[in-house]
Amino acid sequence: MLYYLFEYLKQHFDFPGSSLFGFITFRAAMTIIVSLLISTIYGKRIIKFLQKQQVGETIRDLGLDGQVEKAGTPTMGGLIIIIATLIPVILFAKIDNIYIILLVVTTLWMGAIGFLDDYIKKFKNDKEGLKGRFKVLGQVGLGIIVGTTLYFHDDVTIREKLPTVQQKEILASSPNVEAAKLFKAEEKSTKTTIPFVKENEFDYARLVTWISPGLEKYTWIIFILATIFIITAVSNGANLTDGIDGLAAGTSAIIVLTLGIFAWVSGNIIFSDYLNIMYIPRVEEITIYIAAFVGALIGFLWYNAYPAQVFMGDTGSLTIGGVIAVIAIAVRKEWLIPVLCGIFLVENLSVVMQVSWFKYTKNKYGEGRRIFKMAPLHHHYQKSGYHESKIVTRFWIVGILLAIVSIVTLKLR
Repeated sequence: MLYYLFEYLKQHFDFPGSSLFGFITFRAAMTIIVSLLISTIYGKRIIKFLQKQQVGETIRDLGLDGQVEKAGTPTMGGLIIIIATLIPVILFAKIDNIYIILLVVTTLWMGAIGFLDDYIKKFKNDKEGLKGRFKVLGQVGLGIIVGTTLYFHDDVTIREKLPTVQQKEILASSPNVEAAKLFKAEEKSTKTTIPFVKENEFDYARLVTWISPGLEKYTWIIFILATIFIITAVSNGANLTDGIDGLAAGTSAIIVLTLGIFAWVSGNIIFSDYLNIMYIPRVEEITIYIAAFVGALIGFLWYNAYPAQVFMGDTGSLTIGGVIAVIAIAVRKEWLIPVLCGIFLVENLSVVMQVSWFKYTKNKYGEGRRIFKMAPLHHHYQKSGYHESKIVTRFWIVGILLAIVSIVTLKLR
């Protein structure tokens, strides 16, 4: 809203300072400040409201240190993250940008699924919450919306660099030519990037054209299925990671900030030219959303760090996972998720391994056996005697290392 207001003031009245709103960096800085203020100042009011409504966490005694003391801590704190994200985005982003629209829809959609799950747990006295099949149905629904939009919408395009020979010819005739002249025109494409390989572009169409070139028209099915899988996997990973104070919020802030770097350089033709990466027009606007989201997560950590005054609940964790997945797909870095979201991946795998091994050994030996003392993985370390604040700090450190490795892929091929 403010972007359009100051754009109008600039064009019609040459209002002093209005041109600042044309810069992504300025709007991102303002966004993160406003988001932090909302999450820290109004976050406390939301926590008090949740306490008044007696929206306290019901704790099952699993024999973990400090677990019983957390009973009654307000949950549904994900509302803080959602509110502190959406308000700055509406204020500072170009809200007609297709990527911003998709992220707002993702936030509301996944937030609604998580809220419904938390509501059933608390007010319907059902510890299981929303049935798993309905959660998956919601994730699949979002995947279809996101995949269809990214595949068919006219504003979702890329610009690839001209062949090297043509670039040399242009540079020979005009050494100081602007970077845009070295790129082809915008085009629809299902290309994405693969980390750590020299020819790092991959086209989803290859998954069907190797059978027959005529099957290329069905690429949209493959792309939507991939989108559904990514959204479901990442949102469930974030949900499993939300188990101890500050873990999910902290690791997610690191992941989202890294994706912000990718969005910024991928949407800037000068950086795209310098780094020799895919240029994605209009995707730089995601930086504004990411700034708001990071500010909301850090502000939420103010109250969620050990000892937590509020839990995010599924309202927050499912939203976080969905948002991360959609951003990664939009900036065409979804194949980097196993590295960047390595914490989520390990948490997911630990549960799958634990359950699978327990069932297998129970069928074979008549007694279920475990790989870990408890799953997800962070609970294994709790059972091993580590204090949860130490576990969280070390997970953050691993998350930072994974983020650095992910950023390095911009040049390491």
